[in-house]
Amino acid sequence: MAVLPIRTFGDPVLKERCQEVDEITPDIERLVQDLIDSLPRPGGAGLSANQIGVVKRVFVYEDEGEISACINPVVVSASEETEEEIEGCLSIPGAVMPVPRHLALELTYVDLDGETKTIQAEGWIARVFQHEIDHLDGKLILERTDRESRVEALQILRGERPVPSEHKQGPTRL
Repeated sequence: MAVLPIRTFGDPVLKERCQEVDEITPDIERLVQDLIDSLPRPGGAGLSANQIGVVKRVFVYEDEGEISACINPVVVSASEETEEEIEGCLSIPGAVMPVPRHLALELTYVDLDGETKTIQAEGWIARVFQHEIDHLDGKLILERTDRESRVEALQILRGERPVPSEHKQGPTRL
């Protein structure tokens, strides 16, 4: 019910593994609404609870204009086939980097009604799910990319290198 600031690289909350949600309470419903309100549109594909400072296993994502919430998400299975694509991150402003991800996966999660759901995802949305689950596990894309891209991103974050103009309008941030 509020647009909250998105935590950025260096904030220790981004390195914490988020805790499971035991039950759907008004606080969890409020958290989901805060995530929805805080997800930049356009420009944000997903947002995890720790990105707004809450260490709970909850994320929201946008798919074809609709925003949904996943509580306690678990990857049940993932394709062996992977693909490397450029990703950006709301918590790493200005930097983009190549990140390998599984092309498809099966995800279970709990919805706001407390029901367990299963979704088969492939392509872009499978990438979004993997990115957000990494956040919930305390991992950033800096840990998934190659050394050269990580060094460049860190230089951008420290102001030692300007943000390339193509990154300013670049890909949707996850």
